Amino acid sequence: MELIPKLPVADWISAGTEWITDTFGFLFDFVKEDFGDFIEFVAEGLLMQVPIWLFILAIGAIAFFISGKKIGLTLFSIVGLWFIQNQELWEELMNTFTLVIFSSILCVIIGVPFGIWMAKSTIAEKILSPILDFMQTMPAFVYLIPAVAFFSIGMVPGVFASVIFATPPTVRFTNLGIRQVSHELIEASDAFGTTGVQKLFKVQLPMAQKTIMAGINQTVMLALSMVVIASMIGAKGLGQTVITGLQRADVGTGFVAGLGIVILAIIIDRFTQNLNTQRGDQA
Repeated sequence: MELIPKLPVADWISAGTEWITDTFGFLFDFVKEDFGDFIEFVAEGLLMQVPIWLFILAIGAIAFFISGKKIGLTLFSIVGLWFIQNQELWEELMNTFTLVIFSSILCVIIGVPFGIWMAKSTIAEKILSPILDFMQTMPAFVYLIPAVAFFSIGMVPGVFASVIFATPPTVRFTNLGIRQVSHELIEASDAFGTTGVQKLFKVQLPMAQKTIMAGINQTVMLALSMVVIASMIGAKGLGQTVITGLQRADVGTGFVAGLGIVILAIIIDRFTQNLNTQRGDQA
């Protein structure tokens, strides 16, 4: 005999999701169609139109300059991208790259303001911290459920799931960076009569930029880690090839696509790290 009857939590969540879908369906349809078309336009209408050799050389040139004119990252970027093209996975790479870029941009747009809010308000920090804990500890596959419920399948739900999964580091590191700015600098800026906005943009954010960039780096890596998972709901890219290899027990195809993801991850990680180092040196 049960002392407490089972709470219908699943029914409550299903009813809430259905209500959100019915109430805001017009907005979800707009995002799914227009934003989805824009993502595909960027991936297939823009990036795929760039000659492959030109894209590889451009990435190599960027790697050369942001790494302080060191040849290691440059060679790795050129050889790695050439290998992906050689394996006839260039289109998949462009789709994956587009998904990661859009997800990361949205994470930064959402995460930095919330991180500033947390840094400025102790109440906001107490409210948002458990929410961020929930977002980071929830299994990534669970995010696919509301993504599919709201946006069906395709690139848009993949971006949606990636944003939920990858936003917390940007929020946390922005909060941490601003709170770590020395009190002496804050007191000095107050002594010069700066407003709250001036203090934020001329003192706190510049001093915290290295920490914030570290958070953005983690966000980008988490967004990239969602590539394979997002492919389970129709997101195009290298992850879809990995899933296909898994379904067909084709070890070679899955491994090559996974290696392509690793190459892209290393390039993006080194780019953001070197960019952060350069900004820190300039500061």
